Amino acid sequence: MIENLKDPAIIFFIIGLLAGIVKSDLKLPEAIYEIISIYLLLSIGLKGGVQLAESNLSSLIIPAIGAISIGLIIPVLAYLILRRVGKFSRADSAAIAAHYGSVSAVTFAVVLIYLDRIGVKYEEFTTVLLVLLEIPAIAIGIFIARLRASNTRVSYGKLAHEVLFGKSIYLLLTGLIAGYILGPEGVKPVKIVFFDPFKGALTFFLLEMGLVASRRLSDLKSAGSFLIMFGIIMPLISGTLGTVIGYYAGLSIGGTAVLATLAGSASYIAAPAAMRIAVPEANPTYYLTASLVITFPFNLIVGIPVYHWMSVMIH
Repeated sequence: MIENLKDPAIIFFIIGLLAGIVKSDLKLPEAIYEIISIYLLLSIGLKGGVQLAESNLSSLIIPAIGAISIGLIIPVLAYLILRRVGKFSRADSAAIAAHYGSVSAVTFAVVLIYLDRIGVKYEEFTTVLLVLLEIPAIAIGIFIARLRASNTRVSYGKLAHEVLFGKSIYLLLTGLIAGYILGPEGVKPVKIVFFDPFKGALTFFLLEMGLVASRRLSDLKSAGSFLIMFGIIMPLISGTLGTVIGYYAGLSIGGTAVLATLAGSASYIAAPAAMRIAVPEANPTYYLTASLVITFPFNLIVGIPVYHWMSVMIH
C-alpha cells in the first residue's frame, strides 16, 4: 500500500489536493482539462478494442454476465444502506446509489497502470466490462428514485440520450469499436499518440482531480459522518463482491482485481449528468462529495492495493 504512493499518478493527485488546501493559484485551463478527459476516455476505449481483437470473444460471455450482475446488485444494496441505515431521502439514496453502482474510468486506468507496474497480467477485454458496468447502475438508480415518487415528469428520451451518448460512454464505446476494427496493425499509425503518452496525460488529469476534490472538502461537513463512512466502507463491500464474481467468472488474478476495482469505484462523470436530469430533487453535494472527495482518493491510495490483495487471496 505504501508502495502505491510512489506511483506518479497518485503523487500528482496529492499535489493537486494540497495545492487546493493551501489555496495556491494553481489550476489547469478548462480547455486543457476537457481535451485531456476526452483523450483518456478515447485512449482507454481504443486500447481495449485492440486487445479485444486479439482475444477469444467466447471467454468474455461469463465475465460480461458477472459485470452486469454487479451493476444491478450494488445500487440496490447501496440504496438499502443509505435509506434504512443512513436515513437519507429516497431521491438522495437513489442518486448516491447510482454513483456507486456506476464506475470511474480514471480509477480503471489507474488500476491497469498499477497492475502493469507490479507485473500482473489481466484479460484483454476489461474495457468491455467497464462499459457494461456503467449503464445498468444508472438505470437502477433512476428506477428506484421514480418508484412511488412524486409526479415529477422525466424526459426519458433525453435521459437515454444523456446516458448512452454522453461523453464518457460514447467515447469509451466508439473507441472500443474503432480499436476492434483496426486491430493491432491498423492502430500502429496512432499508437504514438494514444498509447505511449497515456500515463503522462493521466497524471495531469489527476492533478486537476486533486484540485477539484480540494474545492469540495468543505462539503464534508454538510455530508455528515455517515456519508463519510459510507464512502469508505461501501467500496470495500462492492470490491469484495467484484472479487467473488470475478473469481467464479474465471478471471485471472489481474482480471479479478480489475473487476473488483470497477465494482468498488464510484462515477463522477456519467452518473452526475444522468442524475441531474432524472432525479433533480437529489442533493448534488451528497453524491459528488461521496464519490469524488471520499471514495475516489480512498481507491487511489488504499483501495486498489486492497482489491489486488483480495484477488490474490481468493485465488
